[in-house]
Amino acid sequence: MTPLPPAAPTTRELGAPPTPVAEQPAPAPVPALRRLRWHLALALAVLAAVAYVARRHWPVLESGAGRLADADHGWLLLGAALTPATWLCAALAQQGAVTRPLPRARLLAAQFAASAANHLLPAGLGAGAVNLRFLLRCGVPAGRSATALAVKGTAAALARGALVAVLALGCPGVLRPPEVSGTTLAVAGGAALVLTALLWGPLRPRCRRVAAAVLGDIRAVHARPSRAAALWGGSLAFAVLHALVLVAVGHAVGLPLAPTRVALLYLAASSAAALLPTPGGLGSLDAVLAFALTAAGSPGAAAASAVLGYRLLTAWLPLLPGLLVLGALIRRRAL
Repeated sequence: MTPLPPAAPTTRELGAPPTPVAEQPAPAPVPALRRLRWHLALALAVLAAVAYVARRHWPVLESGAGRLADADHGWLLLGAALTPATWLCAALAQQGAVTRPLPRARLLAAQFAASAANHLLPAGLGAGAVNLRFLLRCGVPAGRSATALAVKGTAAALARGALVAVLALGCPGVLRPPEVSGTTLAVAGGAALVLTALLWGPLRPRCRRVAAAVLGDIRAVHARPSRAAALWGGSLAFAVLHALVLVAVGHAVGLPLAPTRVALLYLAASSAAALLPTPGGLGSLDAVLAFALTAAGSPGAAAASAVLGYRLLTAWLPLLPGLLVLGALIRRRAL
């Protein structure tokens, strides 16, 4: 049998240096100039949003400043001091709607940013989008994040309705049922029938799954007394504090109505204005609330001044800082 030839010596045996392995180049860092451009673009977008909203409602701002010039500044300062507490209550209610703990500082900043974003998009879409992104960034699954927003919104509506019912018992005759025509009733009845047919027809399996998930999250929240107390306490306090801001502004401008009546009219008007898809209720709430105060016996000038002062404290003054906080949260990937 013929012997095999000896194997050729390898490069390592010959003493030659091993062939270097090609290394992947490290990713180049983002240039500082590019980051600066993004920051500048974000700041300009924030300023453009503020200018757009202010330009659309400039007559309201100008008229409100003139009417509030002679108001009692002490009561206005009280209203301004109560306004930040509404964001604390919103943060408390949002924490109560989820079982896992949320970072407190970011939660409060998100509520402040959400209040500003809510004045740019209709029907609460701005606040809902900000809170949804915040919960997703905190690791809450998408389904549970949406459920948490639904639980919080439902608790807010029920708390507001309970306050309206209690105050209506103490102020009989203030709220009157609106006159509804037969055509309106027929249209509403037809829409209700169509919606019922859809829910009990092709959408029934999906609705059952969604309802089961929502009920499961509600039971999980209420199984922890601290979460349930935060949800309902924050929702009640949020509505009460907004009503107290209007009461304080009403005192500042000499509104000749009792505080309980002013609070009742605010809660009823804000509930009605929530049905109209305007950004943050701007326009709809102003008109409904001014009409309600005037119909209750207040002079038109005092009612308009009270509404403008309330809007100044709760919407216009916090708008620019809130949008800047929103931009900062987005830049830091907290939303």
